[in-house]
Amino acid sequence: MKRPRSPLLPIFLVVLVDVLGLTIIYPLLPFYAEHYGARPMVVGLLGGTYALCQLISGPILGRLSDRFGRRPILLVSQAGTFVGFLMLANAGALWMIFLSRVVDGATAGNLTVAQAYIADVTEAKDRAKSFAVIGVAFGLGFMVGPALGGALAPYGYAVPVYVAAALSMTSILATAFVLPDERTLRPERSLAASGDAGPTGRRLGLFDWGAYAPYFKRPGLASSLLQFFLFAFAFATFNSGFALFAERRFLWHGKHFGPREVGYVLAYGGLLGVFILGGMVGRLVKRYGERSVVIVSFALSAAAYGLLGEGLTITLLMVAVTIAAFGTGPLRPALTALISRDAGAEEQGIVLGLSQSLGSIAQITAPLIGGWLIDANHLSGWAWMAAASMALGLAIAMAARGAGPTPAPTPVLHG
Repeated sequence: MKRPRSPLLPIFLVVLVDVLGLTIIYPLLPFYAEHYGARPMVVGLLGGTYALCQLISGPILGRLSDRFGRRPILLVSQAGTFVGFLMLANAGALWMIFLSRVVDGATAGNLTVAQAYIADVTEAKDRAKSFAVIGVAFGLGFMVGPALGGALAPYGYAVPVYVAAALSMTSILATAFVLPDERTLRPERSLAASGDAGPTGRRLGLFDWGAYAPYFKRPGLASSLLQFFLFAFAFATFNSGFALFAERRFLWHGKHFGPREVGYVLAYGGLLGVFILGGMVGRLVKRYGERSVVIVSFALSAAAYGLLGEGLTITLLMVAVTIAAFGTGPLRPALTALISRDAGAEEQGIVLGLSQSLGSIAQITAPLIGGWLIDANHLSGWAWMAAASMALGLAIAMAARGAGPTPAPTPVLHG
């Protein structure tokens, strides 16, 4: 098979199909759990369970990808997602839904491995634009996936989940037969090329925080990591709670929002994300720099979530979603580029894994707190919590505007 000119095309296809499978069940899963008697707090626990399993297993998968290569571990992760979807489609009780998310979360390393793959095969100056490839895949996934899931939900909750499983299998085939091995593209940059990642190839484990303290003592990197956590917390708050929030606040033709309406709103946000990430991020970063893009993005996101808390009409909802898309869309690639730039070439795996672990912590805590707020009918408070997280990120980003990367210390690893 002829090798693609750019490895970004196949990694884009792999991530896109993965995200499509994931986003198909986004508007469905909260209603699926409610169908079996789950309250909003329990729905939040469902999301937190997935993220906790991801936090535990992610470092293990990351270290394995440093040692054996990105593609083999990506295949393992995708296989777990496929099995999890099959279990979810056949769930007959709430505990079975939880079990399906445990299986999926325990093998969930797709995004981290994909990010490390991009870092392996691209130059530092091109990383913001290259990481935007993942953002575009997310945008396309959020455009098509939720709409498809919402449209299929009236035919039974299992139908969209089976479609997600089919897409997951397609992603496995794409990784196996289309994605080049990064060791053949840039062996001098690949941690996996040597067969031994060494101490800097370790990822953050659940009990390894003390060993990674040096990374938080570097002001530039620590600031970027904290900003990433705050972004991830707000984003996880919205993603995990929006379906139940909208179900309780908005009516369409006299009926409460359901999977279809939630799916269409998320699809609209995804459509905007494709436009923003596909045509704007690279030019904005080139002209203004990552830090300026991050500052504006935090400001827009905080305003959007604040408006969502005040909005009582569908018109205001769509305005808030529009502003949020222009805010959150550029944030992930710009922050990831800053984190990657502040880390040395030999630290890419560990630092990107660290950011993903922080994201997992956000995905554990945000659904639980958000679920509690929705359960207590504090709907505006749920949205304002996301707005406050983005506002704090804005303050930190503005304080770090003049800071540059600091010298990398040699971490002391234990065990």
